[in-house]
Amino acid sequence: MARLLDYLYIFATIIFTVYGQLMLKWRISRFGALPEDLFGKFKFMVHLFMDPGVFSGFLAGFLASITWMAAMSKFDLSHAYPFMSINFVVVLILGTWILSEPMTLQKVIGVSLIVIGTVVAARG
Repeated sequence: MARLLDYLYIFATIIFTVYGQLMLKWRISRFGALPEDLFGKFKFMVHLFMDPGVFSGFLAGFLASITWMAAMSKFDLSHAYPFMSINFVVVLILGTWILSEPMTLQKVIGVSLIVIGTVVAARG
């Protein structure tokens, strides 16, 4: 049972990572494109950092780092890291569903190849 609970660190890392990426994309897309001029870029970035959604995305990234460190205390990197390929699958699915991003055959094939390669590498 204790070993099963150790896997919660890995899955928490996945959840925080996916949340952070989706939240950052969603909120940043509301601000439009990065301006060309230096002052415009600075002003744009300051506004981004003050957005609560962007802040929560950064916080999720920080929490993902914390849970990943906990996972590293329980597992070999070569065992735990292949689970990170789940991020690609979940981001593809949720990006399509929540952000209305296109799901193309090329993306599905690419993510599938990543997952297959990860499984092969993890078994080797």
